[in-house]
Amino acid sequence: MREQLLAALNRIAARRVMIVGDLALDEYLVGRATRLSREAAIPVLELSREFAVPGGAGNPAHNLVALGAHAVPVGVIGPDRAGEQLLARFHELRVDTGGIVADPSRPTTTKMRVMAEGAMPTFPQQVARLDRIERKPLSAPIERALIERIHDCAEEADALLVSDYRGGLVTPAIIEACRSAAHPSAAPDWIGGRQRLLTVDSQGDLLRFADFDLVRANRQEAEATLGRRLEQESDFQTACEELLGRLHARAVVITRADDGLSIATRDGRYAHLPVVNRSEVFDVTGAGDTVIAVLTLALACGVDEMDAAWLAMVAAGIVVRHIGVAVTTVAELRQVIGA
Repeated sequence: MREQLLAALNRIAARRVMIVGDLALDEYLVGRATRLSREAAIPVLELSREFAVPGGAGNPAHNLVALGAHAVPVGVIGPDRAGEQLLARFHELRVDTGGIVADPSRPTTTKMRVMAEGAMPTFPQQVARLDRIERKPLSAPIERALIERIHDCAEEADALLVSDYRGGLVTPAIIEACRSAAHPSAAPDWIGGRQRLLTVDSQGDLLRFADFDLVRANRQEAEATLGRRLEQESDFQTACEELLGRLHARAVVITRADDGLSIATRDGRYAHLPVVNRSEVFDVTGAGDTVIAVLTLALACGVDEMDAAWLAMVAAGIVVRHIGVAVTTVAELRQVIGA
């Protein structure tokens, strides 16, 4: 298996991936607990550091550039400080911001996490989270502008990744624009153009994403779509195979938290892959974004679906060792696989 994964990893090359979805800024405030408050039964933290990273659909983009790909996020920000910070972080990471639309009617989504660290050198623990998010439907002009960006940015893309954080951006019209941009031969007005890989990481109804090449969801999302519990191994296999048929997908992946993932492919294969790292899990935030980023890039490079899923599990095992939204690199993957 080690030689097989290293061979698959050697096929990972620079590809241009467009990420369509709900952009966010993830903010972290880290403080040391000094005493209990007199006002409530809560610790008083003295701020020691703060930082911000791309969140939401920005996290798969961050993962992709860390893996050597060219990332082009298509999404919405507001006319505020958080939007400016997000653009600045993208520029630092050399992420192409040409697909981002400014919407003066809504704030940039922010997710602020308050982390407490003790006197001993241990990893900080999250004690509170405050989200600022506007879930109202997109206005018609903003939706049209996003659709234009999708078709423009897709011209040079090798793959399209839809990252649905249920923030209101992934509408039926946006989904259809992604389908027609990735699979132009299936569009009614097709006059030419190459086929592109189309993947999705959905937190909503999976059946909206029929005819996508790869669909990833977690266990709860798969259960909600199918209307039943998934408990036994046979339940996961049946669920993957049913979703595969109903979605006309090339592959379906159901992530199962600390029980790894299940994958089924169009050519009749099914596998349950265990987690790679059980002993050093400090923060699972954003691990799903790492999984879909690695799957998308690997498949865009021609890696077999099963090998791509194994690479994704290795990558997830690396990022959960870090606090907050984290990424990994091809060099780190090679080191872990070769160890």
